[in-house]
Amino acid sequence: MTELRFDGQVAVITGAGRGLGAEYARLLAARGARVVVNDLGGSVTGEGAVADAAAATVQDILDYGGEAIADANSVATSEGGSAIIDTAMRRWGRVDIVVNNAGIVRDSPFSDMTPDLVEPLIDVHLKGAFFVTRPAWNVMREQGYGRVVNTCSAAGILGAETMSNYGAAKTGLIGLTRVLAAEGAEVGIKVNAIAPIAATRMLETSMAGNDQQRNADEQAATEALMRPFLEKLDPALVAPVVAYLAHADCAVTGEIYSAGAGHVSRFFIGRTAGVYRPRLSAEDVRDHFEEIRDETDYTVPSGVADEMTELYGSIMRENL
Repeated sequence: MTELRFDGQVAVITGAGRGLGAEYARLLAARGARVVVNDLGGSVTGEGAVADAAAATVQDILDYGGEAIADANSVATSEGGSAIIDTAMRRWGRVDIVVNNAGIVRDSPFSDMTPDLVEPLIDVHLKGAFFVTRPAWNVMREQGYGRVVNTCSAAGILGAETMSNYGAAKTGLIGLTRVLAAEGAEVGIKVNAIAPIAATRMLETSMAGNDQQRNADEQAATEALMRPFLEKLDPALVAPVVAYLAHADCAVTGEIYSAGAGHVSRFFIGRTAGVYRPRLSAEDVRDHFEEIRDETDYTVPSGVADEMTELYGSIMRENL
């Protein structure tokens, strides 16, 4: 098998001082990429900063002969995002890969959700991807090549209690991924998303919040049940999926992949065949609701044009 290499390429990875981001950085660097290791060093809930948060990851890469540079700018502002890309351009003069990995959590029941729990997550997850990718996009367009990997989550795709802020921010990244995939198709840029499942600080924090809702016996039972599972969720087992999506050989764009414990699968957006009534009424919807929901013969539109084509086909078949 031919090894997937990144020789001569430059990767920018946000939130790469530890956890998943650090694993991405180490793997890409081990395969020849020059890596900007971005990390502000804040807590898992977004407070504070540590000046040398990226230093350990950078040193690991340097120790085995790789090339890396630390960056401590915040993804949460336009200025910070531009500064991160400037770090790569000043050092190596190009950007081939952006992995938007930086993230925080502030879980709360929706009834208690407040602006200070919502806005920082939108800033880091969703705006952060905008602010970092936007300046890199222009570089990639001029090069005629680029790869962007965004980080979404099953918490938004499938729903998870106490994570309305996180789920909303992460699912916003699915929309960004799909639109950028469409815009990048003609200029050599591919954009995909990863929904990782890994034992990280964020998972531990969310699980600890859920434990607070249980009594001591329930907590102990849950911990005993989950421990063997969590031990298999090594962040290093997510990194190979990111590496492929970031590689020139990646054959897809606009797609979402779930990865955890060495298992990889694809999330996709499907459309049922549905029903067509030229004079549709609320009663038609009620009476045919199970048919509307029936997943038999579903399709997977690649974009808005595909859906419009399917709608046009339904109308025309009715009129034949």
